[in-house]
Amino acid sequence: MSSESPRRDNPGLRMGRPFGIPVYVSPTWLIVAAFITYSFQKTMASWLPQLSIPMTYVIAFVFAVLLYVSVLLHELAHCVVAKMYGLPVRRITLYLLGGVSEIEREPETPGREFMVAFSGPALSLGLAGIGFVASQFLDPFSVIGVLSWQLWVSNLIVGIFNLLPGLPLDGGRMLRAGVWKITRSTTTGTVAAAWGGRVLAVVLVTVPIGLALVSGQPQELTTLIWPLLLAAFIWFGATQSLRSARVRARIPKVNARALARRAIAVTGDVPLAEALRRAAEAKAGAMVVVDHEGRPTGIVNEVAVEATPESRRPWVTAGSLSRSLEPSLVLAADLEGEPLIDAMRETPAGEYLLVEHGGEIFGVLATSDVNRVFSGV
Repeated sequence: MSSESPRRDNPGLRMGRPFGIPVYVSPTWLIVAAFITYSFQKTMASWLPQLSIPMTYVIAFVFAVLLYVSVLLHELAHCVVAKMYGLPVRRITLYLLGGVSEIEREPETPGREFMVAFSGPALSLGLAGIGFVASQFLDPFSVIGVLSWQLWVSNLIVGIFNLLPGLPLDGGRMLRAGVWKITRSTTTGTVAAAWGGRVLAVVLVTVPIGLALVSGQPQELTTLIWPLLLAAFIWFGATQSLRSARVRARIPKVNARALARRAIAVTGDVPLAEALRRAAEAKAGAMVVVDHEGRPTGIVNEVAVEATPESRRPWVTAGSLSRSLEPSLVLAADLEGEPLIDAMRETPAGEYLLVEHGGEIFGVLATSDVNRVFSGV
């Protein structure tokens, strides 16, 4: 099961870099590995009665490892296709419910979105086909034969399950691509696919419970754990996608000129109290530090100013509370929408200097003002 995910600082143990993509295994994988080992031990014991009980546990654990290798290949398919389209891939993480590919930018067209999403299930179904053919030539009661049979069935289930039309599953991304193509709106596509995911989550919970009630037979706890976990995962992912769609709908409203604060220029040796007096007099919301020739060299940090006690402001210089003006902190005043967000994401900062095409200072863009556009989402 795959999806795009927010970045995490500590994804787990790093395992390698296939195709230049870092692969991590989360500690939560140990939980599911133990669960799969315990669940499949009985199956292995019934198919391989010649083995001792400890050995059936070993074979069940080998199956858990091979299953996650299949999941890794599924995620690599997504990432390789994404890289073919020039999309940056941060990493792959294998965790409790499968794997997640951190693709840092969305495809530019619905066709590319569809292909990136479809590549994972296609590879899983391909592995299922290869495993099925191989199992026809293997002794079904040998260790390799049992593992081959279990793996091709598991990959078939993973491939089909991921094709279900609801976010955050691959089928949901394919549905989003289709709706995006028809409506020419990524937001509409995301909303449709996210609600598809919510419906799937409800079905995953209600169907097993409904079947248990109709049959009147008691169900094992393990048969209900997976549907509940998967339903929770899908519901959470679909909800996150809906929030993301609302955020994206507000991106066109992010306009550097409209959000800019008027700025005054001060030299670095001016006391903070005097700089603030000049800013209040000019009704400016920001201060830019300039050298003695009038060239901007830094932006006074608003958070640092607010943290400075009023009694100390006459003795602290504006320059000491400024951040040096790196080239990436200087943005064109006419930036708006996605290009503006991308430029800010490249170099996170509290303030950015906005300049006209000729290099003249237009004002200062505060990240807090941009965040307010998205507040309440």
